[in-house]
Amino acid sequence: MGGELGSLVAAMLEQEAWVGRIVGMDLDPPRRRLRRAEFHLVHPTDVQRIERVVADLKPQVVIHLAVYEPDARAGAAEAAAWTPAVATAVLQSAATHRNLKSVVLRSGIEIYGRQPQAASCPNETAALSPSSTFGRQLLEVESIAAAASGSGVSVANMRLAPVIGPHVPSPLGRLLRLPTVPFNVLGNPSFSVIDDRDAARSIVAAAAAQYDGTLNVVADGSTSVCTAARRGSKLPIPLVGPQWLMARPVTRLLGAPIPDHVQELLHHGRLADGSLLHSELSIAHRWSTAEVIKSLHSWESVTYVRRETAAA
Repeated sequence: MGGELGSLVAAMLEQEAWVGRIVGMDLDPPRRRLRRAEFHLVHPTDVQRIERVVADLKPQVVIHLAVYEPDARAGAAEAAAWTPAVATAVLQSAATHRNLKSVVLRSGIEIYGRQPQAASCPNETAALSPSSTFGRQLLEVESIAAAASGSGVSVANMRLAPVIGPHVPSPLGRLLRLPTVPFNVLGNPSFSVIDDRDAARSIVAAAAAQYDGTLNVVADGSTSVCTAARRGSKLPIPLVGPQWLMARPVTRLLGAPIPDHVQELLHHGRLADGSLLHSELSIAHRWSTAEVIKSLHSWESVTYVRRETAAA
């Protein structure tokens, strides 16, 4: 509940008539004002505390968003340790109570793995072959949810495209906002993203419907690194072969590390078919991929203004 997406989902849940008591937890406080949701400050490794919070609530619906993307809110090593630990603690604890009816799980289209062709656009029935650390984390979390929930509990695997927004901690978003943005000169493949507000609306809709199954959550349209960089008046830098070995430490020094799932996107693209979401939940995204990228670049950096004090 403390991250951008989690606090946004919580704020939307507060407006839903079907929602009763709302309880959330995170290692950071919520990023927006919540009027009736209860928040617990809990570290991802504090398994006993997590289990006590869940046991006290005995939830009917669990919205599990604690999937830590490497180099987003957590480093790669932290993300690898925290993601399965929290998923196991929350989902197994919730499943021990007979109240549980539905689980809505944050996943991602990285779970489909490397796309061999720029036009590859997997739907929800595509084979799962994750080829990055984050993709394998997502597969592990989906497996934990399936094992913990058991029969009689619906599980909605919400496979999100890279979540982008002015306030969203995203390694892809940070990279695209650098003054110079590296791209693969041999391909410059296409990718899609999703606005954080559209992602939150989709998650809340899946919870309201107690949806059982898998849905790709992807904004309409696609872009490329070159196009996305130019939209923000950034300079695309073509790289090939060993030049990428220099790019990663340089971007890390600039505050935009490139984890392997982002490098995979730069080299092979990342698309998915999100049409099933529209038909199953009657959700129409408000922002296309192009509009999400425009919004990312429209957020101004902090500027310092010196005020002159008038003489008395």
